[in-house]
Amino acid sequence: MILVIDVSNTNSTLGVFDGEQLVASWRLSTLNNRTSDETGMLLRMLFVHSEVNITEIAAVVVSSVVPNVMYSLLSGIRKYLKREPMVVRAGMKTGINLRMENPKEMGTDRIVNLVAAYELYGGPAIVIDYSTATTFDVVSERGEFLTGITAPGVQVCADALTQRAAQLPKIEIKRPDSLITKNTVDSIQAGLVLGHIGETRYIIDKIKEELHLPQMKVIATGGLAKVIDEKEEIFDVYDPVLALQGLRLLYEKNKNRK
Repeated sequence: MILVIDVSNTNSTLGVFDGEQLVASWRLSTLNNRTSDETGMLLRMLFVHSEVNITEIAAVVVSSVVPNVMYSLLSGIRKYLKREPMVVRAGMKTGINLRMENPKEMGTDRIVNLVAAYELYGGPAIVIDYSTATTFDVVSERGEFLTGITAPGVQVCADALTQRAAQLPKIEIKRPDSLITKNTVDSIQAGLVLGHIGETRYIIDKIKEELHLPQMKVIATGGLAKVIDEKEEIFDVYDPVLALQGLRLLYEKNKNRK
């Protein structure tokens, strides 16, 4: 079995694979102030709670866009799991050709998603991740990265609105029953959620138009993707564990490399 860990700015997602089967998964807040001992003990408790034998973990794969957590995370893995983690970084075999001015600028989280989307669902495809940022990445039929778009995430926009407007309340992020609203909460939800639905539809349409690929599939991941496409009209595939699958695939591609 292997343990895969995807560290994002807001949350970290962990999963255990037995071959190709995901047998356990967890989502934690990403905290900069955990020590290596706290990290290691937390990992062990997760395994106990899920009744997965931690001694059967043969390898650990980590992708992170938060450098400040890496020392305690990697140290905790080494100390409590007795494994040397494989860290996703430039130079790894991915199967994706990053056709961009500076490939090192590409976040590992986006690479991991592209690997999984291309390997599992094929290209051409638009891969949308509703995380701290909302990202739209395009992979061709031949596994080439064609373009990427970064927009503020839904939760980031909601937080900014309540922080900068003193009289506006914090709200649950959900789609309102109607665009025609008569109270403050529904009004914010309409602007926030329906605005992001409009953003999603527009960017998808423009990508397909400008790349002349009208039949390109759309693959979404991230917790808020279900809010954006509640009626299942926008996405061809919704995969909530796309990043975990990508980490598993990257391990398979690189496990025999020094």
